[in-house]
Order: sequence, then structure tokens, then C-alpha cells
Amino acid sequence: MAVDLRMILFGSTFHIFNYEWKKSYFKFREPFSNLSYALEAERGGARAIQMAIQANIIKYLLYTRNKDTDNSHLQSLHEVTEKEQEKALAAALTDILWAAGEGQGSSVCLVTPDCSFSPNLDYKVDNFTEKASSRPDFKVEGSHGVILFLYSLIFSRRIDRLREDLDATTPHLLNMSLGNFVCRQALVNLMLTGRASPNMFNGNVQYNAQGELLAQPLHGVLSRSDVGYLHWNREQLEQDKLPTVGSMLKTPKLPIWLCFINGTYSVIFSTNRSLLSDWKMEHLFDLYFYNGQPSQKNTVQLTIDTHSHHWEEDPSPGKVAGDPEKRFPSVEMTIRSKWQGAAIDWNGTVPFF
Repeated sequence: MAVDLRMILFGSTFHIFNYEWKKSYFKFREPFSNLSYALEAERGGARAIQMAIQANIIKYLLYTRNKDTDNSHLQSLHEVTEKEQEKALAAALTDILWAAGEGQGSSVCLVTPDCSFSPNLDYKVDNFTEKASSRPDFKVEGSHGVILFLYSLIFSRRIDRLREDLDATTPHLLNMSLGNFVCRQALVNLMLTGRASPNMFNGNVQYNAQGELLAQPLHGVLSRSDVGYLHWNREQLEQDKLPTVGSMLKTPKLPIWLCFINGTYSVIFSTNRSLLSDWKMEHLFDLYFYNGQPSQKNTVQLTIDTHSHHWEEDPSPGKVAGDPEKRFPSVEMTIRSKWQGAAIDWNGTVPFF
């Protein structure tokens, strides 16, 4: 089992998680605070997992526990008790694991005192993976580290199904970048949709750009999920390599998006359940932005206007022509990847990312 875990994660039995991964866990901000709904996110590769869980925590607090209302209020996210934080985390973890198990079951990974197998010379021991075991369950007891959740996600999906989900472009779930292992798109999609499809586009692609049949199809997203995904990267844009996000991810069932902005993860959400189901709601509306960084003390309110006037790319008098980030803040560009041409008001907050 440990060998299979290493192979599906790293593509090798010799790689192990570094210190940043090992210390990562799910830690909330203070209860009854402006960010009592929010997790503190690490800067390393575990951040993608923490922010995907964050999006599902918001889903629970705004929509699952308030099923009878279409329009929740941000204030409800400021009044989260410690007990409600625990419930929200358990619900978020369970929803993701249950979806990965296709609604048939899920597994929770625990650490046992003894090794579950005897490593050979080709296997690098980390004194953690060797002690991992799984058992069916629907709740997580005790402390939930990011790595244990990741192992639980793999066990819930099953390694044989994960191999079917992946394609020739993505043989494993983590990728080395700048000395740290980061989550590939397949792992992000697994947390969002329950299926580890490696691409952001809709459906599967059988042919290349020249119309030639591919040796193996490329796997995309097959259905809408509760939480969506938006992607913006200034460097990729300048190199004309910005990937296209399909409508399955752009238009989720609920107005919550995990966002990948210039190499790091954030969450954007609305408190209006009907935002994506009633086109009239999309003329003028508020979105809320949280980036998981300790420096953010309040949820940022953004007012989006898609109807009365449109954003223009020409620099305005209040913006610096020589600084692309000040002229076109990346958070705004991420939102415009969903609502093209929208004018965005930061409501007094200095644009940041």
C-alpha cells in the first residue's frame, strides 16, 4: 500500500514529503471574529488542499446548514463558534471524500504504531507512510493533517480508479516545483469534482489541434460540481499559455470558486445562492475574496457590475500605466475570466494579492 501511495503521488518510491507538508494541518482563525470561518493556509504545496477545504467549509456554513434560504449574509461567517468550526471542517472533509468514493463509501487514513510493510532498498522510509492504514468511516476523529487527508482522498477514490482518471499527460498527482511538491490539476479536480481529471476543459479530447487522432484521449471535467474553479496567471498570459477553463468548472452549482491566481490559491464566493441560476442576479452583485494569508484581517467585498458600464483595458488616471498589477489587478482579471468586461469596485480596500 505504501509503495502504491508513493507511486500515485510522486511517480517514485524515493520521494517523501518535506517539512512544510508534514507540519501542515487545518487551523481556523479565532471564533467569533471577522474571519472565524477561515483557515490559515500555508505557503507551500499543501496550500491547494487547505484552500479547497476552505471552499467546502464556506459551502457548509453558507448553504448546507442554511438550506431554506436563498440569500445568506456575510455576518453569519463572523459568528462561527469553535464547535461550528469543527462541524464545518468535518462536513467539508466528508463531502470531498464521499464524492471521491462516488457516493458508495469513503476511507479515513490513520497512523498506527507499527509499520504496515517491510521496505526494500528502492524505498525511502519517512516513518509516516509506512504506518498509514485505512478503514471505512464517515467522520474523522482527532487531528486531521493535510497529508492524512490526502491519503484518505486516495484511498476513497482507490488507486485503480485514479489510474483510470489520469491520462498520458499526468501519471501522478504531485509535481516538483522550486524544490517543493505542488498539487497538479488532477488532484485539484479530484477535490472539486470527485474525479482526478488532469485538464480544465469540458469532456474528453480525442483529437489534437491538427485534427489527428490522439493515441490516448485527454481527460477533462465531465460534470458540474458544487464548488467551481477559476485560473489566472499573468506570466502564462504574456507567454500566450493561459489555459482555458471549461464551463463545468466556471459555472458550479453554488457560487463558490477555488481560484489559482499567479501560482497561489484563494477563494471567491457569493452569499446569494441564486447568483448562477438567475441571470438577472448577475447584473450587479457582490463577491467576497479570501486568500488564506495571515496578513489578511478581513474578508474583502468586491462589487461586480456587468451591465451598466464595462471595464476598459486603457489605463485610467488613477492607475499607474507602467505597473501591470496596478493597472489590471490579478484578482480582477480572474473574475473577468468568468464575467468578461465586468467593472469591479473594491469598496475602499486597496487592491492587493
